[in-house]
Amino acid sequence: MGMKKVFITLEGLFKLIVMFFRLINFPTIFQMMINKILWNLINTKVVRSFIDNIIVGIEEEERYNKIVEEVVKRLAKNNLYVKWKKRR
Repeated sequence: MGMKKVFITLEGLFKLIVMFFRLINFPTIFQMMINKILWNLINTKVVRSFIDNIIVGIEEEERYNKIVEEVVKRLAKNNLYVKWKKRR
């Protein structure tokens, strides 16, 4: 039986169900990288992230747009890009 992958976030522990691309520890390393890139935004609870999902939790449109712009800039600076598809 394989090892269970668990992520530690400010919101608690999350267990991975599927391992992506058959890379060892990929989700854990990717989550740590996203946490490092967005640390001060996550720490103030303005932004939430879980692996490849980033949520901006602000109702004020002007502030929301500034935070989204900041997130996109930080991701681009680290050679990461956003897929603008919204799923429900």
